[in-house]
Amino acid sequence: MIKQEIQNETEITTTQPLPADRLEAMAGWGGSNSGMAYLYRPSTVAQLRQIFDFAAQNGRTIGFRGGGNSYGDAAMNDESIVLDLTRMNRILAWDPENGRLTVEPGVTLQRVWEYVVEDGWWVPVATGTAKITVGGGAAMNVHGKNAWKMGTFGEHIYEFDLMLPSGEIKTCNRNQNSDLFFAAIGGFGMLGCFTSLTLHLKRIYSGLLQVEALTKPNLSSTMQWFEDYMHNSDYLVGWLDAFSKGKKLGRSELHRGIYLKPGEDPNPQQTLRLETQRIDPDIMGFFPRSALWRFQRPFWNNFGMRFVNIGKFSMARLRDGAIGREPHAHFHFLLDSLDWRKPFGPGGLIQYQPFIPKETAEEAFTQILQLGQQRSLPNFLTVMKRHRPDPFWLTHALDGFSLAMDFRITRRNRERMVQLAQEMDEIVLRANGRFYLAKDSTLRPQVARAYLGEETIKKFLALKQQVDPENLLQTNLWRRLFS
Repeated sequence: MIKQEIQNETEITTTQPLPADRLEAMAGWGGSNSGMAYLYRPSTVAQLRQIFDFAAQNGRTIGFRGGGNSYGDAAMNDESIVLDLTRMNRILAWDPENGRLTVEPGVTLQRVWEYVVEDGWWVPVATGTAKITVGGGAAMNVHGKNAWKMGTFGEHIYEFDLMLPSGEIKTCNRNQNSDLFFAAIGGFGMLGCFTSLTLHLKRIYSGLLQVEALTKPNLSSTMQWFEDYMHNSDYLVGWLDAFSKGKKLGRSELHRGIYLKPGEDPNPQQTLRLETQRIDPDIMGFFPRSALWRFQRPFWNNFGMRFVNIGKFSMARLRDGAIGREPHAHFHFLLDSLDWRKPFGPGGLIQYQPFIPKETAEEAFTQILQLGQQRSLPNFLTVMKRHRPDPFWLTHALDGFSLAMDFRITRRNRERMVQLAQEMDEIVLRANGRFYLAKDSTLRPQVARAYLGEETIKKFLALKQQVDPENLLQTNLWRRLFS
């Protein structure tokens, strides 16, 4: 029987079938996808290799799971093995002079910034949550509020070690095993398992950002703001009101972040301390943020969210043009102090995030926002970002914009939501857009082929056949789109 790994030295036997006590319920972060899988938690490279051998001998497939923050089925492998890599969480090397950090795949983004910030460094690409793992960030090639400037997560990876299903470990960088380097980053774990990753971090001279808050009255002026300020900003992000119509369609609250230059912070030693960055778990010192969802829940419906969006935009207008200083962690990870999923209810949510070239983005986003309103399925949270292309094979990145939209799922609207997603897919494809597998729950194989291109998919499948000839590595996402 395969024993649960409690200590690093625990050995794994490979002679028995999967035990029932390994079977666990599993879901995507959005909660709208769920299933059962056999969960293993290796803590060493040796244990990882043993589980690969066991799966191959017993005709099982393996999928990987980091922080479990992919919204859909990217980290699910129903009725087979899922490897939870969060116990492989050692920091292996840190060079504070040059900002180079080597970690195991289960190290979280939070652990990274907490480890380096007091030395004057920050993560170059920060997602909206610090709970992702470095391995997961690389596998899904995530992005942040500075994607047009700093690109995707993979652009800041210097090198990684990748264990193939055979147990062989390949060192990959831009010169050595470069095909694996550019395919495994963004390859959602289908070529091997990262065992170590080396990152280049971002030098900072203060624990604070200068943040400007603005509002814009419609979609066109919102997108023009991004174009006007992308050349002299470090972060740009917009929150859109998906319920507004007509001339107010796409009205927004916007935030612009700028790094402080050397000498602009009179006390960087203090602002770079962890105590300055940590978010207070209580609002106004007494009300726990973790309980806020109980007050949000009654408004989490089409009628209530219309008024929430009106109120949010009205409050933002009162702060229009305000400039202040904010700790880095507060700017990036404020939602980590809440449970954003709970107000959506037991059906959970899906996030639909298309990426559209700048030339066609305004028309496509107009059609998408109007379509959701026409189908009585407006999204409750809408976030706009600006992007640039990257060199990775299965990339979502392009020279344009993305719109991340959170839709509530219920028993009554699930089928209508799937139909809406398919209609939005057609708008995105006509606009020469792309999709983001870390967020996806609804794409179909023909859509994946259309945006990635047959040649790219053929090249990726050929490499997978080379390194994983038995097709050991699989997930629900893989089977849904590529198998």
